[in-house]
This record gives sequence, C-alpha cells and structure tokens, in this order.
Amino acid sequence: MNRFRTVTRILPSWTELARMRERPGTNLLAGLTVAIVALPLALGFGVASGVGAEAGLVTAIIAGVLAAVFGGSNLQVSGPTGAMTVVIAPVVAQHGTGGVLMVGLLAGVVLIVLAAAGVGRYMTFIPAPVVVGFTAGIAVVIGLQQVPAALGLEPDVGNVAVVAFHAVVDFIAAPHWAEVGIAVAVLAVMLIGGRWRPGFPFSLAAIAVATPVALALALPVKTIGALPATLPAPNLDFVDLSAIPTLAGAAIAVAALSGLESLLSATVADGMTVRERHHPDRELFGQGVANVVAPMFGGVAATAAIARTAVNVKAGASTRLAAISHSIILALAMLVAAPLVAHIPLAALAGVLIATAVRMVQVGSLRALGRATRSDAVVMGLTAVMTVALDLVVAVLVGLLAAVFFAVRNIARSVTLDEVPLDVDGHSPDEATRLAEDIVAYRWDGPLFFAAAHRFLAEPEEIDAKVVILRMSRVSTVDASGALVVKEAIEGLERRGVVVLMSGVKDSHRRALTATGVLDRLDERGRLFTDTEAAVVAARLMVLPDPDGVGTKPGG
Repeated sequence: MNRFRTVTRILPSWTELARMRERPGTNLLAGLTVAIVALPLALGFGVASGVGAEAGLVTAIIAGVLAAVFGGSNLQVSGPTGAMTVVIAPVVAQHGTGGVLMVGLLAGVVLIVLAAAGVGRYMTFIPAPVVVGFTAGIAVVIGLQQVPAALGLEPDVGNVAVVAFHAVVDFIAAPHWAEVGIAVAVLAVMLIGGRWRPGFPFSLAAIAVATPVALALALPVKTIGALPATLPAPNLDFVDLSAIPTLAGAAIAVAALSGLESLLSATVADGMTVRERHHPDRELFGQGVANVVAPMFGGVAATAAIARTAVNVKAGASTRLAAISHSIILALAMLVAAPLVAHIPLAALAGVLIATAVRMVQVGSLRALGRATRSDAVVMGLTAVMTVALDLVVAVLVGLLAAVFFAVRNIARSVTLDEVPLDVDGHSPDEATRLAEDIVAYRWDGPLFFAAAHRFLAEPEEIDAKVVILRMSRVSTVDASGALVVKEAIEGLERRGVVVLMSGVKDSHRRALTATGVLDRLDERGRLFTDTEAAVVAARLMVLPDPDGVGTKPGG
C-alpha cells in the first residue's frame, strides 16, 4: 500500500493531464513563442557542452516533452541550460560523449529516487542569497565559456576564467575579426532590442540575419556543421555499468543541479501566476524521467529553464500543452531546417549565450541583498565566487554552510538572560532589602542551544545571593549542550551554597534536561515548580521563614 501511495504521489494525475484541453489555441501559440526562443539556445548550449548542436536540440525535444508530461508544473519548460553545460562540459572532456550520456542517465535515476523519497519539499529551504549568488556565478561562467568561440578560437579545457584569459592572449596574437564582429552584432541586437521590445525573439532574428550575411560575404568563420534531419534512433550502447563508480560524483552533481534549478524555476513560474502551484516531488520525478530517456537519443542532461519558462508564462501558457508543443515545433524545425541550421556561425551562438548570461544577472536582487545585511552580502558573494572558481555543487554547499553559520550566529546573539526584579510590595523596608539581596531571578529568553548556551557559563560566578530562581518559561528550545550548561551552572551555584529553584519548564524540554539528571535532582529536593509564583513563594520562605513572611504577596 505504501509503495502504491508513493507511485501515485509522484505521477501526474489524470485531472492535471486533462487540463490540456483548456484554451488549446492560446497554449499552442505560447509553445510556438517558446520554441522560437529555445531554438538558438538549444543549439548554443549543445555546442557549449562539447557534445554538439545536435545534442542540444535533441535534449530540448525529448526532455522537453517528458518533463512536461511527468513533471509537477503545468508551466515548466525544460531542456539544455547554461548551468548544466558548466557541469557536463568537463565530463565530456574527461570521459567523452559516452561518459556524459551515462552521467545524464545516472542523474535521472538519482532524481527519481529523490522524488520517491519526498526530498523535493526540502529544496525550498535554500536561502535567497545562495540562489542569487549561484545564478550570478553561473551567468559569469556562461559568459566566460563563450569567449573563445566569440574570438574565433577553439575552446580549451580547464577553469573558464583561465581559458578565457588565454583565448584573449591568443586573439591578440592572431585576431579573427569576422567572428568578433558577428558575436558583438548579435549581442548588441539582443540587448538593445530586448530593452525596446522585450517579447520579440531578437536572438532568432539576429541569427537569421547573421547567417546569410556570413554566407554572402564568404566570411571565414566556424559554423555548426551538418545536422541530421530526423531524431536519432534510441540506443543504449553508451551504458557501461563498470563506469558507475567513476561517474557517480558527476551524476550526483548533475542531479543536484537539475533538482535545484527545476524547483527554483517552478517557484518563479508560480509567482508569475495566481492559481498555479507546482508539486516538488513530481517535478523531480519528471526531470528524472527526462534525464533517463534523453541520453538514449543522444541528448545531454536537462533541467527546467527559468528564462524559457518565464517566456512561456508571459505568452499566456496555462497547461502542459504549451511546453509539449514547443518540443514538437523544435522537432519539426530539425526536420525542415537542418540544412540551414548547419551554416549558423558559432560566433553568433556565442553572442546569443553571452546576452543570455547578461540577462541572467539579477541586478535588483544583487543590490537589495547587498544592502540588506552584511551576512547576506557575504553569502551571496561567496557563492558567486565559488561557482566561478570551483564547482557549482560545491558552491551551493559552501553558500549553504555560510548561510547556516550566519543564521546560527544571529540566533545566538538574539538570546538573552535577564535578571528579573522581585515584587516586594507588602514587605517592610528591611524585608524588601533582604529579599532583593538574597533572592535573584533570571529569565532565559530564546533557544538554549549549543551556539548560545556558553554565554550562561559566566553568570554563576557573578551571582551573590542565597537563592537563585531560573525561569524557563520563555525558553524556545533546549538541546543537549544547553541542558549540560544548565546542569553545570546549577552545580556551580550549589557548590557555593546557593539554593537553585527552577520554574516553567515546558514538557517538550524535559527530555533533554532529564537526561542530565537536573530535573530529577531538583524535583527530589522540592525545588522544581510549574510556575514562577510558586518558586518565589518557596524562595521567600527560605529567606524569611517567620510567619509574617509567609503571608506576603508573591511576585516576580
């Protein structure tokens, strides 16, 4: 029964699929709009990955359909992305095409397992500074990746910043002005035109102009090359089980990136609509299926594309039909326009991807987070730098660790331990003075946990009283470290002859405190109270044991 529930939980419901009958005309038009935007991106990301333009287009077609059908969002558009090329390009360099196909398949399996385990819901806990820094870092990496192609040079393997630097040095020694002119022209058209008319597909228009111009002038530029006019036949020749240990690390990185980017994209799509809410585990499952099947047709690892998803939503998409039709239109383009696509200059695609990288930089978010708090700025900057310098998954982990560190530090700083004055109304001046000198009440406010508990250790040495009341009602949580500190503080006071009373311990905190023996010892001595008033009455009896003191008004 549990297995059946797991399957039904991650598979799309018939109701969701039946929604594709709603507004078919609007959704087909949205699919066409997205396909026009996606075509040059699919070709460009295929080239950037090192597998070739054909692999990028196949990925957009196969993964686009499967992720749309099995995914958890009605608006998501999937395919090759710039972030994914950053991960798989080194795999191609080290293990060849077969290795990168195997990595994609293994990543798909990992995503399906994560979906079945219900991991999707936890992806929402990634802090905004990590996401924004990660996106900015990816944009920089994508832009640097395109420098060799924009300069008419062959891409090299290694850190993208180092490769870009060497490409510039080589270009200065032997310039290739034709490629530079094409890349700059495409870049300018996309950035300037995008500001003028944001909804117009200037990327496709720029390529459509640059290609015949390059042919007419017989410019000596590198082109995409021949593409097949049909989809490749599925095969599993690349599957090598013995390579799994070698490729496991890369597969996990691809799966993590695919899950992260897909759920982030789905969240963005939800925010652009009113009624749509994605299902995170189904989205992971859909991306898993897409990544398992796409390599069988020669496609690379895929994920949801935030930019294409946003275009889809803005074009009026409301069902999965839009994303499905986008893939079908790309397949028709492969069938009809393959000979024309072969002549597209690589420099033109480089211009498209550099413009895409520029648009990925969320200037408003960078400025807002940079001004919010110093810790947010540090986390964002650290994640961005790690993305460029090291590895995407490592960058996210470093960013998360930094965010957790600052969050814990801020929580620890917010914890207070305050002395609370006693109510001495109804007592004579001498008695009031004696009570104030001999009874001290402390109220802990906030979490009593490992990062803040040490701040309490110095307090017992500073207390000069006969009775100390520890008020615990405002403690939000207690962990083992906090319980041990309470024990040490009480034992330190008792060694000095100070009587310790405790009040207001919540039921949820008793387990940690009981484990140290604190509660049992206090309870045996009659020094554990459910409320502060009872503890104050007991403390007064210890300090003023005469009948006049018993009848006084409790307070504190």
